[in-house]
Amino acid sequence: MPKVLLTSMLVRSYQCAHPETKSVLFDTDTRGLALEVRNSGGRTYYLFFTDQRGKSRQFRLGNGLDLSLGQARKLANAARIKIAMGEDPIEQRRLARSVPTLGRFIEDHYLPYVRAYKRSWDTDWSLLRNHLLPRFGKRYLDEIKRQDIVKMHADRRASGAAPGSANRLLILMRYVFNLAIRWQVPGVTANPCAGVPLLVENNQKERYINQDEAKRLYEAVCKSENKMLRYIVPMLVLTGARKREVLDARWEDFDLERYLWRIPISKSGKARHVPLSDGALQLLASVPRLDSCQWVFANPDKARPYRSVYSAWHTARTKADLADVRMHDLRHSFASLLINSGRSLYEVQKILGHRQAKTTQRYAHLRHDTLLAAANAATRALDGAMGVQLESSTASGA
Repeated sequence: MPKVLLTSMLVRSYQCAHPETKSVLFDTDTRGLALEVRNSGGRTYYLFFTDQRGKSRQFRLGNGLDLSLGQARKLANAARIKIAMGEDPIEQRRLARSVPTLGRFIEDHYLPYVRAYKRSWDTDWSLLRNHLLPRFGKRYLDEIKRQDIVKMHADRRASGAAPGSANRLLILMRYVFNLAIRWQVPGVTANPCAGVPLLVENNQKERYINQDEAKRLYEAVCKSENKMLRYIVPMLVLTGARKREVLDARWEDFDLERYLWRIPISKSGKARHVPLSDGALQLLASVPRLDSCQWVFANPDKARPYRSVYSAWHTARTKADLADVRMHDLRHSFASLLINSGRSLYEVQKILGHRQAKTTQRYAHLRHDTLLAAANAATRALDGAMGVQLESSTASGA
């Protein structure tokens, strides 16, 4: 392999000697720089070097028809400095090429993972398909920076979306990158969503049914054309279970002797256990059984779980003058009844199947009379020290 002083004219005019398919010319001006010339006319600059293990390596700098000789020498010198510092340009290029785009990562890794354990994975897919992939899908994961996430979050809010809607995109992207870091995806060393604050959400709707409303609702569901609604709605109120958990309940999941309902797959993807009150047991005893049907609240016409009971539910709640009550509010009401009966947040958390106490706190609604009784308890504890005295039998504090 000849050593020559490369010049711009030589780079343009050199031809391979027949019958060689290629020739490699080493530059005497820049150590390690070489020009490969092929009989097809192609030209490529390379840097030849010895790595930290003493192995001879060859690193492609670029196309000789695209780079000038001066540019090639600058690239070669810069690469040699990095090599002297212990960096491996070949490995760095290999890693860069192995970094997936967000779209490829979602398709090859994220979706197969969440489909296997997350019951609401289709919600993730909807957010990805409609918002995140059109914006970031073709970008490599290591190209998505914090400022990109901040702008995405702000743009979603500026489009008129509610704070919660904008936050869901941020939370999903944060989860995607956390998984990429956990799985050691090439090029992902930090989460660009870290430190981006969520928008304040003031849209938490608190709706709880009282005793009178519960009676009206029960009368309405008993008159429903859906003959199973009279059992489904009370089961939601008496157990605090989620709608889908009740609709998919099977007889084999209930251990009536132990007053226990095992829900095989909850929202978290794991099994959970719900204690059955005497009222819940009475309700289950009244549910008509279908021959050879494993589901408790099955559609009598199909002997299969209902896909939706919204139409019958909406008709019943409207007739009960409770059009603002959602079916999920029955779960809220169950939690409120527990709290106002003096049960602890820990107990409520376990019954509802919450992993975090802060989730339970949202349901911890206390009636005004319960709070008033607590306030009066503090007054009594002072025993007249502030110049006031309450009788122990005061109605508002009894």
